[in-house]
Order: sequence, then C-alpha cells, then structure tokens
Amino acid sequence: MQSGINKKEYIDNIKIEDSWKTVLSYEFTSDYMIKLKDFLLNEKKRGKYIFPKGSEYFNALNTTPLSKVKVVILGQDPYHGDGQAHGLSFSVPKGTPLPPSLVNIYKELQNDLGIPPAKSGFLEKWAKQGVLLLNSVLTVERAKAGSHAGKGWEKFTDAVIRVINEQETPVVFMLWGAYAQKKASFVDSKKHLVLKAPHPSPLSAHRGFFGCKHFSKANDFLRSKGLTPIDWEL
Repeated sequence: MQSGINKKEYIDNIKIEDSWKTVLSYEFTSDYMIKLKDFLLNEKKRGKYIFPKGSEYFNALNTTPLSKVKVVILGQDPYHGDGQAHGLSFSVPKGTPLPPSLVNIYKELQNDLGIPPAKSGFLEKWAKQGVLLLNSVLTVERAKAGSHAGKGWEKFTDAVIRVINEQETPVVFMLWGAYAQKKASFVDSKKHLVLKAPHPSPLSAHRGFFGCKHFSKANDFLRSKGLTPIDWEL
C-alpha cells in the first residue's frame, strides 16, 4: 500500500458488502488495486466512458453476500454497449434487448427445466438467491471489449474465487468456455461441483452448451447437500 494512505479509512470508504469487505480487505489495500483505481480515475478524466457506472463495479458481491453463495457463474468482462452492463455477468437492466449469449442461456434453461424464456435479461433474482454472477474483469471502456484486461481486476476476482473455494459449504461452479475454465482451474472439485461447457455465445453454443443441463445438475447437487435449490424462473 502506498505511504500516506490510512488503511482503515481507505477500506471504510469502499462501498462493498461487509462479508466480502472482511475477507478481501488485503486485496483492496494492495498496490495493484491502488494502481487499478488510479487507472480508472485517469481514464474518466480523459473523457472515456467506463461501464458499468462506479456504484455498480461490485454489484455481484453486493447482491450476493459470501455466506449466501451457492452457485458461481463466471463471465469475462462487462457488456460494452450503452445501457447494458450493471455489474452482474450475463445480465442486463430491465428493458434492455437480450444479448445473444443470454438468449442461448434461456434456450438451455427451457431445454433443461422447461422454463419459458424470460422477456427480461435482468438476472438479479438469481443473484439474490445465491448465484454469484461474477465477471473476471469488472469494468470496460465503451465499445471496446476487453479494454481493461490485464489492469488488475483478474487478480482481484481470483481472490474472490479463492475465498469461495475455501468455504466449507459446497458450491456449484458453472464454467462456460475456455476462459472461465482456466480461471477457476484451481477450484477443489472434490468439495465443490465444477460444471464445464462451451460458452453460450452463438459462435460456440452448438458445440455442447446446448444440452449441458447445468441448471438441473446444479439443483440436484444443492439438494444432495441439504441446500435449497435455485428457482431459475425469472
């Protein structure tokens, strides 16, 4: 941590749910996170549009406290179109057209559990039940996919996954695509259920995402551990 910064005061000012703040406080005071914050502030000063808005960077953690995490769905980075990103992976605000990957997620949900595709792409109902909708990178520049890769977010979200991996309660990890599978490769599959499939993108969904039945497999696992299953219907 840089000299001259009051560590406690710095952490107190971070708007993040208490259970996550407790276990991630070291990350927030690490040099890489200070540099990441400076990078984001400088980008905004230069007139860059950053998605999602600042108050939603940690939306996934704020909506799903650590003790409530039952399922983790890993994304790569936020949507880079206007009005799409709001801090939950694969989710878009109410009234926003459905992105192609989410259309395919809904198709598989119907194939798997018979749930009709929702008209809205707002996935907060899942998050409030314990589905952590976590992107690997939590910000992006408008219209520039992957523009904030390698700036520090990956290290932070690795720490989030590591904390979940260390919890005693078993969790389901839904890893869609090679990127997510590589990122969570250290997860203990003897304790947790690790489900892998191709990404739901139109480019790859037909290679095995359709028919993967991850939603029913997740609920079967949760029931087997005495945990309440997720109501996937939106």
